[in-house]
Amino acid sequence: MSEQAPTQDADRRQRTAERSAGALYRGDAASQQLGMTIESCGPGRATVSMRIRPDMVNGHRICHGGLIFALADSAFAFACNSYGDNTVAAGAAIEFLAPAREGDVLRAIATERWRAGRAGIYEIDVRNERDETVALFRGRSHQIAGRLIDD
Repeated sequence: MSEQAPTQDADRRQRTAERSAGALYRGDAASQQLGMTIESCGPGRATVSMRIRPDMVNGHRICHGGLIFALADSAFAFACNSYGDNTVAAGAAIEFLAPAREGDVLRAIATERWRAGRAGIYEIDVRNERDETVALFRGRSHQIAGRLIDD
């Protein structure tokens, strides 16, 4: 096999991930309304950011945990759908490690840890702009019928 074939395959997988993320984001009103931005994506991975607005803080003046979960969940979705197959969450858990505050830019970095058949496990590290870990999220995916994109 030539060196060109693995490069072409990697390029094809990257294009599939980018097209899948675009298709999923276009239909994702929640992520859009929360101001989330896909910074990067690839096969089994995604990085999504969100600035904490005044309407996102709770009575303690820190970011509502549900919104941090939503950011991590969106990064998880873009990562596990990166192969073009319709994939949903089958379960998820989060650990909050530090508060996020109004004005902070949070970045959720999703990484595929395991994928076999129709299931996968993804870990998402949520960090602030000072590179401090705010939360750790683990999601379990399940592939359902259909494709996000046409090949």
